Amino acid sequence: MSQATASPAPLTNGLNIVDGAYRTPPGRASALARLTPSLQFYQSLYRNIFRSSAIARRGRYDDQAWIDTSTRILHALERVGCQFDITGLDNVAKLEGPCLIVGNHMSSLETGVLPALIRPLKPVTFVVKQSLLDYPVFKHVMRARNPIAVTQTNPRADLKTMLTEGAARLAAGTSIIVFPQGARRPTFDPATFNSIGVKLAERSNVPIIPLALHTYAWPLGWPVSDFGKLNPSLTVHFAFGEPLWVDSRGAAANGALIDFIQSHLRQWGVETL
Repeated sequence: MSQATASPAPLTNGLNIVDGAYRTPPGRASALARLTPSLQFYQSLYRNIFRSSAIARRGRYDDQAWIDTSTRILHALERVGCQFDITGLDNVAKLEGPCLIVGNHMSSLETGVLPALIRPLKPVTFVVKQSLLDYPVFKHVMRARNPIAVTQTNPRADLKTMLTEGAARLAAGTSIIVFPQGARRPTFDPATFNSIGVKLAERSNVPIIPLALHTYAWPLGWPVSDFGKLNPSLTVHFAFGEPLWVDSRGAAANGALIDFIQSHLRQWGVETL
């Protein structure tokens, strides 16, 4: 008599998500953290990254470990006063099979937090710049997630990489998060929002989940862009839209993505061009 194989434990982020929405509960921030938010947050971030990197170097950085890293980043931001307002996750949850999640790109915050939101719902990876795979310490974490790496300097080669590697990931059931702007920008300019996500969705016959985000509570810094001075007074917004299927009119689909992003940014008081 054979023994039944136990089902793997479900992946979880521990967040109280209700009807596809999450909002920061009251009382998360401490008084000390509010006085020195950047100092408190970056100390927590460094510990988190070093811990995760050590796990990745041992070959044990699995999906739940990735979710845990991302959730710790979200909670670290909440502890210094950042408020999250996330809607539309039910649009991802109810979708069967892989998809492309296509959105604007503002800061490092979305790269850090999105795994906690998406991976419990479906397998996912990012399109990232090649240099991230060579960052000290962080490279071990990034490589463990099998991302699609692009140069951001050779558009022809990047398109080929996206269409070949992206199609392979989607065929294997892995969804992809892509930011067509490439570089992070505090404002949204439709002219920088290329159609690479639409092209891949059409070729692979998968839907797009539009994503509008406002994450400039963690702004760009100088001289190191990843470590800007936090501004917890700015609410962090993520809005996931209903699935968008791409037909032969790719320009119309890209226009719909841009409209979705711009309309939400305007609601949140963010400048668009």
